[in-house]
Amino acid sequence: MSEPRYGIWIPVYGNCGAMNHPQEPRDASYLRAKGLIQLAEECGFTTTLIAEHIINPRNQELDQLETWTAAAALAEATNSIEIIAAVKPLLFHPTVLAKMALGIDAISGGRFAINLVSAWFKPEMEKSGIFFLSHDERYRYSQEWIAVVKALWSGERVNFSGDYFHISDLCLLPRPVAQPHPRVYLGGESDPARDLAMKEADVFFLNGRPIEVIRETIADVRKRKRKQPKPLRFAMSAFVIARPTDAEAQENYQWLLELTKQDDRSELLKGVDSEVVMFKNMAKYPSVGSNGGTAAGLVGSYDTVAARIADFVSVGVDTFMLQFQPFAPEMRRFSQEVMPRVRSQLSVSNYQLSTMSL
Repeated sequence: MSEPRYGIWIPVYGNCGAMNHPQEPRDASYLRAKGLIQLAEECGFTTTLIAEHIINPRNQELDQLETWTAAAALAEATNSIEIIAAVKPLLFHPTVLAKMALGIDAISGGRFAINLVSAWFKPEMEKSGIFFLSHDERYRYSQEWIAVVKALWSGERVNFSGDYFHISDLCLLPRPVAQPHPRVYLGGESDPARDLAMKEADVFFLNGRPIEVIRETIADVRKRKRKQPKPLRFAMSAFVIARPTDAEAQENYQWLLELTKQDDRSELLKGVDSEVVMFKNMAKYPSVGSNGGTAAGLVGSYDTVAARIADFVSVGVDTFMLQFQPFAPEMRRFSQEVMPRVRSQLSVSNYQLSTMSL
């Protein structure tokens, strides 16, 4: 088993955990994003995700960082870290998005990727006058949309006629630095999402869940028909609380959980499309953080968290997109205390496997 990649969620909403944390003022600014991604690069993180919303889904009165302008600036402000920008196809015509992505790919020297999100928050579409398609139709739309984007990334002349898009003799140059094209991430918990990931994605994003759920999900996704030549890889979101002892970590977790209960999420819940499977599943696992957060179980002593990461690697997860609170000090702690322990545990596991095969 190879050592996993680690990434961070940029706190585009202001905070990744409790909205009102005494040691972490809410801040969705570009300057904060820049400082965190540069620190992440120094700490050995190799990827980052910038979620996309027009308005803050937790509360429309709160600030919300714009994804694509931030991604271009962060590409210039960093040297080695992969920058993943989420994109909702309903917001961008594929030719416009393909050209924008090629621009950031060039700025970053091939470090840019997209995370295809078929949308779940209705108010930002409805308030903008953008027609919100039904759940399954959004995935049909996304499948045609990503096919157009990939064709345009090829640098060849594209002629395309589908249900939603019609492209005539269009060629986008220069060609991408990343070959054959920028990496495509895709997440979702419904069957249409899993089918689309196997057909078109390079990496499937899993929401944080207990390991037995992750194992079952990976097995279910892998049995579907694969269109791409390379095997699908798996990334998982998680909120980390690591301390010297399990008891200290659990105490901090309970404190953060109580803080998050004070947040008003009524606007978010009212705006979620009732057909979205992710939110139905998330209700089964109370947690801190978004996209599963602490439901992945990365709460405990440094050794406990490292062991759980190694277990997730063993079932097929190779990238961990992480959240922390307060973000900067907890990210440093993870880098200094947990990353080396994971490396050590995987080295031992690899040695044991090699001796067993002799």
